Amino acid sequence: MTATTSRSRSLVLAVLCLCVIAIYMDAMIVNLALPSLVRELGSSTSGLQWIVDAYALTFAALVLAAGSLGDRFGRRGTLLAGLVVFTVATGAGALCDSTGQLIAARTVMGLGAALIYPSTLSILTNVFVERRERAAAIGVWGAVSGIGVVLGPIIGGLLLDHFWWGSVFVVVVPVGALCILLVALVVPNSKDPRAPGLDYPGLVLSTVAIGLLVYTIIEAPNRGWLGGASLLGFAGSAVLLVVLVFRELNTEHPMIDVRLFRNLRFSAACGTITITFFTLNGFTFLVTQYFQFLKSYTPLGAGVRLIPVAVAIIIGSVLGGKLVVKLGTRSVVTAGLILMGIAYAWFSVDDVVTSYTVIAAQMVLIGLGIGSVAIPATESIMGVVPAAKAGIGSAMNDATRLLGGTLGIAVVGSVHHSLYIDKLPDGSVPGVPGGVLESSRDSVGAALQQAAGFAARGQNALADTLQDAAQTAFLHGFQITCLVVTGVCAVAAVAAGALLPTQPPPPPVDAEAEQSDVAQA
Repeated sequence: MTATTSRSRSLVLAVLCLCVIAIYMDAMIVNLALPSLVRELGSSTSGLQWIVDAYALTFAALVLAAGSLGDRFGRRGTLLAGLVVFTVATGAGALCDSTGQLIAARTVMGLGAALIYPSTLSILTNVFVERRERAAAIGVWGAVSGIGVVLGPIIGGLLLDHFWWGSVFVVVVPVGALCILLVALVVPNSKDPRAPGLDYPGLVLSTVAIGLLVYTIIEAPNRGWLGGASLLGFAGSAVLLVVLVFRELNTEHPMIDVRLFRNLRFSAACGTITITFFTLNGFTFLVTQYFQFLKSYTPLGAGVRLIPVAVAIIIGSVLGGKLVVKLGTRSVVTAGLILMGIAYAWFSVDDVVTSYTVIAAQMVLIGLGIGSVAIPATESIMGVVPAAKAGIGSAMNDATRLLGGTLGIAVVGSVHHSLYIDKLPDGSVPGVPGGVLESSRDSVGAALQQAAGFAARGQNALADTLQDAAQTAFLHGFQITCLVVTGVCAVAAVAAGALLPTQPPPPPVDAEAEQSDVAQA
């Protein structure tokens, strides 16, 4: 392996990582902007969830189809198409003047991300083929998500302190444009050399089944988890998934080789990634509001204070990529889940006066745990899939992240909101009119806006009473929800310790693609 070859691979990895940074910057900036959207667009809690979830819904629904398209038609072309869609939609997001318009823009961003994300990982696994080298590269690929997590809040906080909320989207556009240029110049093309015809029924079934499942999860908090519409949605998605499995088992060129789920290294790794992003996204949805509504940090102040978790993700990802080769997948992933559980349990005792030093230590544990789980589990998934099928393998990895993240926002958001409402029943805040209290139940941000209105009219005592009641209700829900997340991590740690293999089997070989598994452009 020559130095030139090594440098070329490193350059490809750097460009792929920049694409990932762009996606994570966009995601983190949106989370940080949620309180600003309450104030400037009048977004409700449901609206905030859809601003986040519209992106996740489209991403999750289309990611398997996008991975399959990359395998068949070329991963570089798919990556370029995704970057163009993502960049244009992000720019359009800055021009929105209503919650509905922003949700629509986020939906198109999700389409772009569905084309981008699996392409980066599938190209990486075709460029880095030796296990130790591939594990290290995946560690770097995962670590750059931490860079995006750092840059997003800092840049977003600076912009939100000085400009309107749409500026957080504008700043991503030049990054996307740079990615388009570099991918076109540097990244090699690759695809499944057999290039079988498209599995159209598989594409449609996977898109509709996952889309319906994620949509039902998102709407379940409002409709009721046991409501008729929710039960019908869950039943419909289950039927579609069964039909999809039957179809893929009985077609010559399936989009998804569902037999992979018989391999514990693959299926258990998918499960642990789902749990990891369930806890992370649900917690992030709440902690950005905790920082700004309870700790009274500015957007920039909140962004800077998220740096410890981002740096810890970087460190945990790099260490996870190295340790998995030495210690095995089971021990590294189990340890990461335990770290996460300890951190969330620790967060459950925080209140308004908890010092930032304590909060920073808690976030470091979360970041180390995430890196220790996500990278070994991703390496485990990609190690099972033949190189020619890397696109669909990467898409499966992404789908588990998205499904877990969407579940996290829906379930954690629902649990917290229910607890928040229970603390603000009719008559619970003396002197506050019923209509004002009803509006305050929508979110803690809405309650603080109502309190600010009382203060502006000189009713300071009433403003303080409502503010204290809303913050107490939010904190009550926050603490109990953190305990729920702790329990989820504990169950996942036990399952990972029991089911994940320690070391991988010999790497898979696609016999028909053995001679040429990469078609260079």
